[in-house]
Amino acid sequence: MDQGGRSAGEPAVTIDQIAAGLRELGLDRASTVLVHSSLSAFGHVDGGAEAVAGALVDVCGTVVVPADTWDATGLPAPPGLERPWNAYWNAATWAEHDEAVDRAAAFAPDLPVDREMGAVPEAVRLGHPHLRTTHPLKGFVATGERAADVVGVQTLDDPLAPIDAVAEAGGDVLLLGVGHTSSTTIHLAEQRLGRGRFHRYAKVGPGAWAELPNIPGESHRFDELEPALRPRTREVRVGRARLRRTSVADVLGAARAAVVADPLALLCDDAGCRCAAAWHGQEPVAPTG
Repeated sequence: MDQGGRSAGEPAVTIDQIAAGLRELGLDRASTVLVHSSLSAFGHVDGGAEAVAGALVDVCGTVVVPADTWDATGLPAPPGLERPWNAYWNAATWAEHDEAVDRAAAFAPDLPVDREMGAVPEAVRLGHPHLRTTHPLKGFVATGERAADVVGVQTLDDPLAPIDAVAEAGGDVLLLGVGHTSSTTIHLAEQRLGRGRFHRYAKVGPGAWAELPNIPGESHRFDELEPALRPRTREVRVGRARLRRTSVADVLGAARAAVVADPLALLCDDAGCRCAAAWHGQEPVAPTG
């Protein structure tokens, strides 16, 4: 295997092949997509993350990618501030908290996207004209026709609002080599259903920090929605990667149906996990009529 992750004799994936795969999914210049991705899932890609980003921007009218900045801006909770079922850690002393504030960066539009989001969102940010939300932790980057509509709706107390904007545009969740555990849209469904939300902490300026509400929880059981979503999903393979397209409306509907049928759906039973905190903080779910 070479340094690019290609096995002997395995052809490289090209930008044209990725673009062809996206078009095979039915995407075009009228499409608005919320993209979650893994570059390594493709195998070796000529041009790397920039090629994947370029294919997305060339094919789709509006491309939205997660752009979290927790690695740079995130902080522990200050000592003594404990919200019920918040599932987070506190600095032991104010001195420890102040040191964390000093080390952290305040949000700025040129902060890199967290590596956990994958390499493609950062390639979109660096390589294409875009707009970016200003939430200190839970961000999005959008490029294309509807970018302003998507980015403009986010507020500090509604970090997932851009997903609503994608839904209103008739948009899709696009999974490139990743599973539903990467799908932030399912978190939006949980929040609409009254499932517990979390407070988190970030640096917002020189020596200044803020508590930020309505941050989503765990996602490690979200692939349990796969059977319900499969009939509503279009799928192709490019290189080694599964490319899956499902409408945001269908993802929200499947998640709602699962939680209405079982209030513990998509949550694990580990008492030490944020799943337990989300369950204890959950409001009753009203069944659909």
